[in-house]
Amino acid sequence: MAVSFKSAVISSLFLASVLSAGAASANALTENFDGGVPAGWTVVNNSDPLGSTDWFQGNPAVFGSYQGAANSYIGANFNNGAGVATISNWLILPTSTYHNGDTLSFYTRTVDGSSWPDRLEVRFSNVGGTNVGNTASSVGSFSSLLLSVNGGQDVGGYPEEWTKYSVTLSGLSGATSGAFAFHYSVEDGGPFGDNSNYIGIDSLSVTAVPEPSTYLMLGAGLGLVGLARKRKAKAEHAA
Repeated sequence: MAVSFKSAVISSLFLASVLSAGAASANALTENFDGGVPAGWTVVNNSDPLGSTDWFQGNPAVFGSYQGAANSYIGANFNNGAGVATISNWLILPTSTYHNGDTLSFYTRTVDGSSWPDRLEVRFSNVGGTNVGNTASSVGSFSSLLLSVNGGQDVGGYPEEWTKYSVTLSGLSGATSGAFAFHYSVEDGGPFGDNSNYIGIDSLSVTAVPEPSTYLMLGAGLGLVGLARKRKAKAEHAA
């Protein structure tokens, strides 16, 4: 009887640990931008001509964050370029291991009633790193365009209230060491251009699909639970 009880406890603890591992892998990264550019992230500003700003801590005088402190978001604006510029400002996440089905979600917006269109791309590199080339038109290894917010640079085309966007990886050959990147990409931008104003990004999360091994461990845990119950029933019958 004691052996059966011990087996049940062990198998239950094993099952709990498997479920916890699955839950942990389903929330691989969250970022609320409480302190500007996060540690381990990379900024590359290839705007031409280059302006006076890069990605920066949000300015609550323009608009407040989606959640948290009013300035807890990351921003970019027309001053990424100078004069009439092709803005090409990159915010690159750290390299990590990704699988098909992994999802990147975030919120973004521009200012109310903007007359100067913005555009934001989400790109992916299947080799990771920070190679985006060195010109305003280059993308380096980030050749996979997953999303373009206001791709046509239309007036009113960029959301003027916090709006959620999500992209899901597909087409990978297997576990891939890669990286996501945000690309503030605006033609005819800058302080004297017809386009580009101010955008913010907030409440980012990367959600990973559980590894196949997690499902195998879960099956093993359920099997142990069933075995423990069978032994317990047998012991009670013998008693």
